[in-house]
Amino acid sequence: MLCKTYSATCVGLSVVTITVEVDISNGIGIMIVGLPDNAVRESLTRVLTAIRSYGFRIPGKKIVINLAPADIKKSGSSYDLAITVALLCASEQIEAVDLDKYLMMGELALDGSIRPVTGTLPIADHAAKEGFKGCIFPAASACEAVDIEGVDKYGVANLSDVLEIIRGESEVSRLKVSRENSPEASEILPRGDFADVKGQYLAKRGLEIAAAGGHNIILIGSPGCGKSLMASCLPSILPPMTREESIETSKIYSVSGESIGFYGLMKERPFRAPHNSASKVSLLGGGHDVLPGEISLAHNGVLYLDEIAQFSKLTLDMLRQPLEEGRITISRARYKAEFPCSFMLVASMNPCPCGYYGDKSQRCSCSQAMISSYLSRISGPLLDRIDMHIFVERVSSENLTDSGKEESSSVIARRVTKARIIQQERFKGEAIFTNARMTAPLIAKYCQISPAERTFLANLIDKLQLSARAYSRILKLARTIADLEGLESIDYRCISEAVQFRNLDRLKSFY
Repeated sequence: MLCKTYSATCVGLSVVTITVEVDISNGIGIMIVGLPDNAVRESLTRVLTAIRSYGFRIPGKKIVINLAPADIKKSGSSYDLAITVALLCASEQIEAVDLDKYLMMGELALDGSIRPVTGTLPIADHAAKEGFKGCIFPAASACEAVDIEGVDKYGVANLSDVLEIIRGESEVSRLKVSRENSPEASEILPRGDFADVKGQYLAKRGLEIAAAGGHNIILIGSPGCGKSLMASCLPSILPPMTREESIETSKIYSVSGESIGFYGLMKERPFRAPHNSASKVSLLGGGHDVLPGEISLAHNGVLYLDEIAQFSKLTLDMLRQPLEEGRITISRARYKAEFPCSFMLVASMNPCPCGYYGDKSQRCSCSQAMISSYLSRISGPLLDRIDMHIFVERVSSENLTDSGKEESSSVIARRVTKARIIQQERFKGEAIFTNARMTAPLIAKYCQISPAERTFLANLIDKLQLSARAYSRILKLARTIADLEGLESIDYRCISEAVQFRNLDRLKSFY
């Protein structure tokens, strides 16, 4: 007898429905086909042991299990549940109602309990679009798909729960996962507050502009001047994600397995801070199981690279294309996967190996050759893709001991949110959310300046010998500054301030 069930697999963020076919006929033996890897082949042992622990018999006939389409590599343990149900139905040990209306995933333990799997959020969204009635997931994994509409989500703990659902028993409503019977999302993690940052008004203004427009920024200064502290405060002024942004980011975390146990979509923008020893794969993504890297996990949030000059130069240069395009395509011999990675790059570094070049203490012991070699670890093309370059000076003793209150993150966040709302209205239907993601046609459309201001900017470009990319960065920054000020058009002040935040362009001798 032939029986079919349905599961799914993720290739990047794309989802493919997998049809699990089980045929039982005369003969002896059991085989699984359809390009399975070792983890899928081992599922047979788990499945047979689990169904025996529930009192079902193992058919003493020829059993063929096919995972279609056969040209897609099947990996992992998430097909256990679909194989088990198909095997029990094909051997006529259970009767199912509307079996073709359910998409099921789960790893089976030997006692019949069901362990979590990854990717349930994009899979539930796919199931809703494909017209499935419901999705059967492990309880811990079903929670993250609670906000997906158009399909029932069932959170099961063991094989008994699954059998209740496919038999159509009336009590299965208790297994449905919905917003009504789910707790609220986890509390937002505490973040730093700019009220704790003494002085550093230029750097704080720069970070406010960066947050408002989603711009990349690098902070350069001596040790102890507050670069890392200010970077850690940045999430506290970022606005909440829109629903579209939240869905995109949550899908990435679901595929990576980092959201197992979370309820609903992510609300807080991600803040990722990989160590400078991170490998290319961990930063960019890929590997045997095609997982997203840190740049994708930072999608719609912040990627913070502390001491960026200590990262591998080859790894840093690989960031150039993702920074420009907002997505990365990972191509290998057997697969091709695409992940979004529209993130704010926030980097910090010392100005030289000893860290004190340009410091008022004049403690620098590095030669000019050492300084040039240190700074050359960050290539010119990568620096061109960083919108803002800010030199951070040591906090003066007056500012450090001043008992007055600094502006809090909540006050700054209100200004940032207003600017983001302006951008959301501006870019409706454009598939972007911030000024930093504007393409050349959008810059021409939304960053128009008068002839007099165009001449002013042209003179600055000639004087500073700016590249074409730096020119577009200045226009984007000026547009964000205008949004913060509530201005309809870009004026001289916006252009002048934007140029001030291109320090490495203005100080060619520095690098």
